[in-house]
Amino acid sequence: MNDILREIGMIARALDSISNIEFKDLDLTRGQYLYLVRIYENPGIIQEKLAEMIKVDRTTAARAIKKLEMQGFIQKQPDEQNKKIKKLFPTEKGKKVYPLLRREGEHSMEVALSGFTPEEKETIFKLVHRVRKNIERDWEYVKKGNKRDY
Repeated sequence: MNDILREIGMIARALDSISNIEFKDLDLTRGQYLYLVRIYENPGIIQEKLAEMIKVDRTTAARAIKKLEMQGFIQKQPDEQNKKIKKLFPTEKGKKVYPLLRREGEHSMEVALSGFTPEEKETIFKLVHRVRKNIERDWEYVKKGNKRDY
């Protein structure tokens, strides 16, 4: 059974590596494309929610967001009610590259699921979704400074 998480990890690392190589000419590296896609798809998202969505710590998210902002892909705007809260939005530059990022994601999905029936695709989605939900509980627990019992 240990092989299941190893397989999922290999898939994730391979896809991440492919994207990092293919998006290098856009000056998007080290998973930045993932942040940009989520910001584009959720304009006005705050940094904490974005970190939670991607399942990274706040420091990692802050570094990626700062770099994307410096590169001109995203911008921060203060919230109308609470000026301390900064909302994230794609800039025109970020909006311009989004279609390519989306096409790459769709292509990767097509390649990954080639040869599967629609029913098999649905089953894979449901099972992997359940795995993620199970792991999320531990992620939340550990994120709060707790240690799991093995």
